[in-house]
Amino acid sequence: MNTQVKILGLAALGAAVSAVPVMAQSIDEQVNAVFASSTGWFVNLIFSSFPGTSFPWIVGWLVVAATIFTIYFGFIQFRAFGHAIALVKGDYSDPDDAGEVSHFQALATALSGTVGLGNIAGVAVAIGIGGPGATFWLILAGLLGMASKFTECTLGVKYRNEYPDGTVSGGPMYYLTKGFEERGLPMGKILAVLFSIFCILGAFGGGNMFQANQAHAQITNVVGDYPGWITGIVFAVIVFLVIVGGLKSIASVTEKIVPFMGILYVVTALIILLMNYDRIGWAFGEIFDGAFTNTGIAGGAVGALIQGFKRAAFSNEAGVGSAAIAHSAVRTKEPITEGFVSLLEPLIDTVIICTMTALVIIITGQLVVDAETGRYLLDEGANTIQTVDGNKGVALTSAAFSASFGGFQYVLAVAVILFAFSTMISWSYYGLKAWTFLFGEGQTTELVFKLLFCVFIVIGAAASLGPVIDFSDAAIFSMAIVNIIGLYLLMPIVKRELNSYMARLDSGEIRKFA
Repeated sequence: MNTQVKILGLAALGAAVSAVPVMAQSIDEQVNAVFASSTGWFVNLIFSSFPGTSFPWIVGWLVVAATIFTIYFGFIQFRAFGHAIALVKGDYSDPDDAGEVSHFQALATALSGTVGLGNIAGVAVAIGIGGPGATFWLILAGLLGMASKFTECTLGVKYRNEYPDGTVSGGPMYYLTKGFEERGLPMGKILAVLFSIFCILGAFGGGNMFQANQAHAQITNVVGDYPGWITGIVFAVIVFLVIVGGLKSIASVTEKIVPFMGILYVVTALIILLMNYDRIGWAFGEIFDGAFTNTGIAGGAVGALIQGFKRAAFSNEAGVGSAAIAHSAVRTKEPITEGFVSLLEPLIDTVIICTMTALVIIITGQLVVDAETGRYLLDEGANTIQTVDGNKGVALTSAAFSASFGGFQYVLAVAVILFAFSTMISWSYYGLKAWTFLFGEGQTTELVFKLLFCVFIVIGAAASLGPVIDFSDAAIFSMAIVNIIGLYLLMPIVKRELNSYMARLDSGEIRKFA
């Protein structure tokens, strides 16, 4: 009898254990279904097209603004490049200036929010939909976006709040309020509230859920499939332990992680490109050809342009206003200096890192081409290019790198985890500043946001890529709607700051401290 009981007990235990993965997977499916159904309307609103075209109005909004800022400030991204490097090195840093972090730490914190899975998974998404030609428009968007970043980060420092304990709060919500008041413009407070709401959504979406989602995808690519909520809980705990320490804690982590993960990823990509140096010319030919002709994917050059600009904006966030929050905490009494430093972000993030990712994917032959027509083959029933193994997103980038380095998926898994982690902790700070702008400063208020942020990490890891990336894009771009309105109306103030600083720099009034 005891033997039978034991056997029955073991059988019941085995059935319960075997049911755990099924139950866990159903949790993922339920989370995904609820999330997709509740956010579809928001995504459709942000990405609606101009009448009679397939061109999303929000992409045009960003491109036009970046072009205007580039011209208005006299191609500042090229003129000020050398001085920006000197500032990052600390040549002009006065240790007595107000602020929480150095120019380098501010750049590292902001880069950790932008150099993320948009560089790995986002580029793969762009090429998978828009073909190699999307890379050209991605590079152009990065170069133009340097001027947008310069404008918003200058304003972020100029109109920040400095508190007696040495902490700082800044960003679009502050320059929309204070800058508009200074110029006698209406609606500043309303725009600031709108931006804060969108920033919180962006923090939960692109700065959080997308990162957790793609980190889980790459981890399962290495260790095998398992429920996403497990990855989410692990990330949530680690992120919470860091973000409770505030910006200085975040900056101290990011200034170590960002250079390490950037060097790891870039060096690996460089090695692959050198191993295939004879195909680099051909790859650039594919990029230029696909950017201006219809030889690529269905949708041709317009499809490539749309995907290139969409993914560039998601990657470097120029015009979105998020980086202005991180840069506002820099130690300086010259707002324009942080504008100079910030314009390096899109260059590093998009022009360099994203382009290298794209070249590796193209050169390693991950996209399936029709031998007779030379056109890329589409997946049946989907507007995406067929890939050798059917990979999408981060899995496509992993396959491209592994084609040259067997087992690279393990290295990429480390890079992805670091990218995702650093992006999440930076975006937690962006969202927190928007949250405290709406609900006030205080430990309880901050703790509520940090706990909510960590809950969304779990949701992002459990949901599927489609709904997550759609919501992430929409949330990030909605911030740009409000922010760019403010930049247009406040850019004369930036021009005044620029002219004053350059005159004093030329006269020797502004001198080096190192």
